[in-house]
Parts: sequence; structure tokens; C-alpha cells
Amino acid sequence: MNRLGKKANETLIEMALSADDDIAVLTKFKPSQSEGEECNGPETISTAGSEIPSSSEGLNSTETTLLIPEHQVIDKRHQSKDSIFFRDGVRRIDFVLSYVDDLNKEWEKKLERRKEFESNLQKAGLELETEDKKESEDGKIFFVKIHAPWEVLITYAEVLNIKVPIRENDIPPMVENPLDCVLFPLRLPEKVMHPEPDYFTAPFSKDKQELYLINDESTFFSPSMRNRIVNYILTRCPYGTEEGKKKFGIKRLLNNGTYTAAYPLHDCQYWKKASDPNCDSERYTLYMEWARFLRFYKEQPLVLIRKYYGEKIGIYFAWLGFYTEMLFLAAVVGLICFLYGLFTMDENMSSKEICDPAIGGEIIMCPLCDRDCEYWRLNTTCESSQYSHLFDNVATLFFAIFMGIWVTLFLEFWKRRQARLKYEWDLVDFEEEQQQLQLRPEYEAKCTQKKKNPVTQEMEPYLPLTSQAVRFCISGATVLFWVSLIIASMIAVIVYRLAVYAAFASLMENTQTLQPISGVLTPQLATSVTASCLNFVIIMILNFFYERIAIWITDMEIPRTHMEYENRLTMKMFLFQFVNYYSSCFYVAFFKGKFVGYPGAYTYMFNRWRNEECDPAGCLIELTTQLTIVMAGKQIWGNIQEAIVPWICNWWGRRKARNNPENLYSRWEQDHDLQTFGALGLFYEYLEMVIQFGFITLFVASFPLAPLLALMNNILEIRVDSWKLTTQYRRPVAAKAHSIGVWQEILNGMAILSVVTNAFIVAFTSDMIPRLVYYYAYSENEDSPMSGYINNSLSVFLISDFPERNEPKENPENFVICRYRDYRYPPDHEKKYLHTMQFWHILAAKLAFIIIMEHVVFIVKFFVAWMIPDVPADVKAKIKREKYLTQKILHEYELEKLKERLCQGDKRATEKEFIATEGRMELSRAM
Repeated sequence: MNRLGKKANETLIEMALSADDDIAVLTKFKPSQSEGEECNGPETISTAGSEIPSSSEGLNSTETTLLIPEHQVIDKRHQSKDSIFFRDGVRRIDFVLSYVDDLNKEWEKKLERRKEFESNLQKAGLELETEDKKESEDGKIFFVKIHAPWEVLITYAEVLNIKVPIRENDIPPMVENPLDCVLFPLRLPEKVMHPEPDYFTAPFSKDKQELYLINDESTFFSPSMRNRIVNYILTRCPYGTEEGKKKFGIKRLLNNGTYTAAYPLHDCQYWKKASDPNCDSERYTLYMEWARFLRFYKEQPLVLIRKYYGEKIGIYFAWLGFYTEMLFLAAVVGLICFLYGLFTMDENMSSKEICDPAIGGEIIMCPLCDRDCEYWRLNTTCESSQYSHLFDNVATLFFAIFMGIWVTLFLEFWKRRQARLKYEWDLVDFEEEQQQLQLRPEYEAKCTQKKKNPVTQEMEPYLPLTSQAVRFCISGATVLFWVSLIIASMIAVIVYRLAVYAAFASLMENTQTLQPISGVLTPQLATSVTASCLNFVIIMILNFFYERIAIWITDMEIPRTHMEYENRLTMKMFLFQFVNYYSSCFYVAFFKGKFVGYPGAYTYMFNRWRNEECDPAGCLIELTTQLTIVMAGKQIWGNIQEAIVPWICNWWGRRKARNNPENLYSRWEQDHDLQTFGALGLFYEYLEMVIQFGFITLFVASFPLAPLLALMNNILEIRVDSWKLTTQYRRPVAAKAHSIGVWQEILNGMAILSVVTNAFIVAFTSDMIPRLVYYYAYSENEDSPMSGYINNSLSVFLISDFPERNEPKENPENFVICRYRDYRYPPDHEKKYLHTMQFWHILAAKLAFIIIMEHVVFIVKFFVAWMIPDVPADVKAKIKREKYLTQKILHEYELEKLKERLCQGDKRATEKEFIATEGRMELSRAM
């Protein structure tokens, strides 16, 4: 094992010290136990530095009071159970384990595991106190409360390299923002935004305790630090040997049912402050100032979030808040572009000609399906062509370019915000290598072979290369199979579109009740809407199954560290979600209507279903429909899953407790009845937002209102996430993170891809380039350059040239010709039905536009990224200042200790050592 892992193991095994005389007397006391107590094990209170007796020699709840001084003895009948302390009212509950004493065939094995595990926890210095099942609300659950005494905390604070205060920060605060008076209504009270002073910090060391600002040992380490330390011990504590393998870790015990839950406690109920004055009631503050929807316009108390939940959750909410702030600008510009399309709708020459009875009413279009469909007049699509102008206008081009630049600004300014948070949250020296050094307990348990680490020169577990190759092959094949399944489902939806289109066309033509809405609800739109809804349902079903498959194959790969595990799972899930959510949009944007053929020579899928055609006004309105349904549906469904489902589960779980007095419903039982946030809780939150980010960047040229929808959703999302985390979920174990991790690279990749996709949407999906080519090269009317565009964009087909497979069954008006959307020569031309020169001019213009737009946007993006430094200048200065002052404080401390040793006559403290220490201080000042 690496150095850090070895140090942790030594701490777990070797912390048992000699027992105090008082405890030694108590360990000889063997009380009688009831049958229930034998099942549940001891109800003991251990003291740090003492070796606690085994479970069979433990103390019951009555005898534990012998360990408490006379003035601290509390009558249980009058003690409030809504407390976060042991029965003595002094020692804080840092973690809780629960289990059910079920008498099945595994009962004895589970009992042995619990005895061994709790015994090893006590040997590691933790103190335990057990609540009998008779004390629980349902009379079935035992609760083991865990307290980490000071000696354990300082030992593992050094192992985990936790930074603690050494001096109050003397760097002047930032200059006040002149807009502060305007933004005052958005601000929260200062005591909420900054609940404690800012300090210079340094990694904790047991040998330098005098250096740190330790005013009170019980509050020096925050509750989030304490539960992080206890969780570290729990995940590495052994509980025996099974099948010849050493077993350890609370995760395995939860998986095999030995324990039913393991969680740290919330500090109070969310709707009222704790009655205990020693409790900060931070959960109540978070609920009142952050987790209520009526506070949606207020800033987030990020410092308090970080203090209560840890840096990993804090950085997520910081990113989500910043993303929402940046969406405001994109939403405003998108709304302006939409309003431009709305106000210029009546001036659109194309829709005027389509709606004109003398033009669109006289143009007979070829049937949209074989045999069953009839000829139809162009002006039947009048209203849909008007609505398509809302999104297919010159503002679309401007907005696509703007969003390409906006994405760059968002990512670059987030890097600056992230750098500031790293400084403010003492994460500057925190490197992911610390997480790399900490092997996953599952990796250590499953890898039986060991080899020497070239860096640490210590033996550590490893997975043979052949085993890795086999596992990766299975994993890759599984991912490929599921991606293929998505593509197959998308093809099935396309087949549905092709199969039902004829049915919709026939139904709408022959049903009188649908005549009033036939102008809006065309067969194309009806097919698109129903296919989009069907596609959304399939997406949700595939998501449900693949989430479990992705976790299973990632577990099978046995990643070495937690960071590797999260990164691998992230890439698998994102690849799947990317294909799952965006494949239908890619089809409508880049494939639908592009490979149709022409009357008499249509192309067919599987030689059976005729490929879809776009509306005469273009496919952009259908892409908008697809994007709106999938994006809005996902957001609505996501909020239902995140808010309503946990609330219903908690309501159902607490239905019995509502009948009991509040003082009998203990804090650990209240939290036990809440939902579990889980190790992958944040993963799903990031995934949801990154998929949304793709919708507003990859296809934003087709729907300028997408950023506005995303903004409205995110305002709700922040409050829903904060509400469920504060009120519906158990308190998550605090974890460190100095960035959003691999999601940053995914966002960068999507930002680059979005430039390409939007360029192709403007060129190939919208009608902008064909209109511009007609305007500058083919228009014959100088007074109204766009008049005649519709007639120019439709080719002529001689009905007598229809093969029997395509010819409609009826032609009651004896039409001779029909029109179709393409640029081909008429039937009387020598190049009959071949592409005209205008088609090639338009194609060349589309390709030229894509190249020019991509290069312009990329040049601007890279210039903006180069202009904006990743770390603000004032943050760089503060980091250097803090490092200098911290080094100075540490050197002064070492010098003082050396002086004391010299004064005490320590022979090892030589004059040369004193001079060297002073020299190091001078060198530090010079640097």
C-alpha cells in the first residue's frame, strides 16, 4: 500500500494504548444481560487511548452512567431525544450506524461481523453508545452512535492533511463594488454569508498544536470535518476474514445487510432551531435563507454550504449558481432574437407568397406519401410557414455566433471564479494526487496480488494487466451494445414517423372535425410531435436501465481510486446520455429531408418506407419542436424525480412517527427516516445540468428561447436541490474537491462541438443560405428582391412520369404537374430531373458559410480565452501573501521551540541548528 494508506492502517491498528485505572476497574465488571442486549451487543462508552472490552463484556445502558461524573448524570426519562450528543450531553454524535436484529439464517454471521467491527472501531479510539431497539420508534432498529474524541481527530487530521486556522487573515478585503447598492436586495445578511472570520491556515500536525488557534477542542474541528474523519475510519476498519480474504469497510457491511444505514446527523430540525445552545442550527439557517423558493432571487450562502456539507457539494452549487447567472445574458439576447422574428413575421415574403391564394393557392404539391396521399395546395401550410419565421430569420445567424462566444466567456470566467473559491476555501494546495494516493477499499479487497510501488517503495495491491484487459473488453462491449440499442430505438422512431405519416395525412384530409386546426396541425407537425413524445418516453426507459448497467460495469473494472471510479462512470454515463438525448435532434437537424430523392425516384428505408420530407418552409420548425419537447420534458421529469418522489417516500416512512410525541422521536431516527443522498448524488446533478448545457449550445440556432427555458429551470433547480438536500435527505458525508473535475473537460468539448453543429444548422437546416443566394444571384425584381423565391425553390414534376408504386390512387381534378422542394430541371429539359446549377451554387455557399463561420467564431473564442487569465491578479497576490505569512509563522514557531530547547540545555539543539533555522527564515522573507 502507498504511504498514506499505510499510515492510515497503522493508525487504525496501533492506536490502542494502555487503559486508565478507572476504566480498568470497570472492565472487570461483568453485568447480567437481557436476551435483547445479547443480540444487539454492547452499549459501551470507550475512552480514547483505552482498550475496550469485547462485546460479550460490554456495559449496558444503565452501567454506562458509571463513566459519567456525578454532575453530568442525566435522567433519560427527562432528556430530549432530539439531541446530537451522547447521553452525557457532552460528547457529540459524529456518525450513526443502524441495524435490524432479524432472526434469519444470516443472523449469527451478521452478529459476529458487528461485534468484530465495533470492537475494531473502539480499538481505533472511537467511542460507541448503542440505543436498544426498545427505544426506537418502531421497536425494531438498533442505533450505534459514534463519537470521535480529540486524540482520534488530531491523528486523522494529520493523515488527511486537513488545514486548520493559525492566524486571522490580515489581507484587506476587496474594494467595494459600486453596484452593491443596486444589488443590495439580492444580498443575504453578513452573518449568513460569512458565519466565521477568515483565517490563514496550515496542515494540521500533532507536534505543533500550540501553533493553531485551538480555543475549544470540542468545536475546533467543524462537524463536517469530524464526519469526514469518522467516515475515513469506517471505510477502512476490518471486520474479519471470510473465504480466506480479509474483509473491511462499512460499505461492504451495508451491502450484505449487516448494517442498514450509516450517516452523520443533521444538527437540528430544518424548521426550527435546536434547543441546545451548543448547537449552531446551521441546517435551520440554510433552510430559511437558501432552501425556500421564495428566496429564489437571493444569492447563495456558499461559505455556509461549504461549512455544513463540505467543499464537494459547495463547489457544485457555486458552479450551478454561476451558470445560472451567465444564462441571464444568453436568455436576454435569445429573447430579443425571438421578438425580432415575432415583429417581422408579417414582413416575411416567403410566408406571404405561401399564404397568397393567387400564388400558394395555385401551386399544387406532389403527394407526401405513396398511393394513399393526395395532391395538396401549398397555402395549406400558411400558418406553419409563418411560425417557422420566428426561428428561421437573420437573427438566428447572429444568435448562433453570439452563443459560440458566450460559451467561451462562461468557461473562462468560471475558471476565474473557481480559482477564487480555491483560495477562499483553502484548496490551493489541495491536489487530486491526495485522492489518487487513497486506494478504494473495494480495490484493496478484490486485488489479492501485490507489487512494490516505484514511488513509495512499498507493497500495494494491483490488478494484473490480463485481468484489466478482459474487464475493459467486457466493459467496452457492453457500452457499445447499449449505444447500438439507442441507435436502434432511434431508427424505430424514424420508422414510426414514416409509417404513421400517411395515416395522419389521410385522417386530417378526411376528418371534418380537424379542419379548423388543419392549418396549424399539419401532418408533418402531428407526426413530429407524436414521434418526439414517443422518443422522450424511450429515452427515459433506456436511462433507467443504463444507469444501473453503467454502475455495474464500472464496479467490474475495479478502478484503483475514487477519482478514477467517478471519471470512468462519468464518461460512460455521458456517452450514453449524449447519444440518447441528442440522437433524435441530430436526425431532424442533419438527416431528415436531405435524402428524399424526387417524385418517381424516391429513396426508401429498408426498401419499404419512403424517407420523410421537410415542410416547404424548412425543417427548422420541426427541430424546434423536437428540442422543446425533449428539453422541457426532461426538466419537468427531473424536478418531479428530485422533489416529489423523495417527499412522498419520506412522508410514507414517517407516517407512524407523526402520532408520537416529539421528544420520543430522536434525532438519529428522524435522519434515519430520510432518503440517502448517496455517493453518486452529485454525479446525477452534474449530468442533468451538462445535458441541459448541450441543449442550449449544440442546437441553440434552432431555438433562441432555449437559454430562457434553461434559466427558468435553473432558478427552480437551485432551490429544489437545496430544499431536498436540507429537508429530504440525510446529511451527506463531507468531501473535498477543488474543481468540478472531468465535467470541465466535457463542457470544453461541447463548447467546441457547438460551433460546428450551429454552423451546420444555419447552413443545412434553415432556409437562410438558399434565400441569400436567391437574393444576390437569382432575383429578378429589384423593388422586391425576395418575391418569386417560393416558385424558384420548387421544381416541376410531370404526373404522367409517376411509377405505379408512387402514383396516387385518385386525381379528381386531373392535375398535369405537381411541385416538390428541390432544385432540378423540369421534365421538358434535356437534363430532365437532374440538379440545376443553382443547387450547386447553394451547396457551395453552404460549405463556404460553414468554413467562414467556424473560423471566425474559433478565432474569437481563442482570442477571448487568451485575453482572460484563469486566475485573477488579486487572487494570485493573496495566494503568495498567504504562503509567505504561513511560512513565516511556521518558521517563527520552530525558532521559538528551538530557543526553548537551548534554554533548557537540550544537547541536540545545537547553535548551528539555531543559525540554520534563522537563515531559512531570512531566505523565506527574501523569496
